[in-house]
Amino acid sequence: MDKHIIVGVHIVDREAHAVKVQAVFTQFGEQIKTRLGMHDDICPSNGLILLEMADTPETCQMIEAVQAIGGVDCKTMVFEH
Repeated sequence: MDKHIIVGVHIVDREAHAVKVQAVFTQFGEQIKTRLGMHDDICPSNGLILLEMADTPETCQMIEAVQAIGGVDCKTMVFEH
């Protein structure tokens, strides 16, 4: 398992969904190596979070859990060595 896994999490309505997203991040916190949160000053209700994840089966479970939340979209990039 020698991969860099980057997950982009786009939250359409932060106020409505951020608590649920944070609960999933807390549940799978040991899999998150780096977290970067960004939001647009023009439309502060939307947000983007970039995660560098561990290369483990639990990372797939976390992605599935986040995708199950309404108003949240995930994209994954995998860089293999």
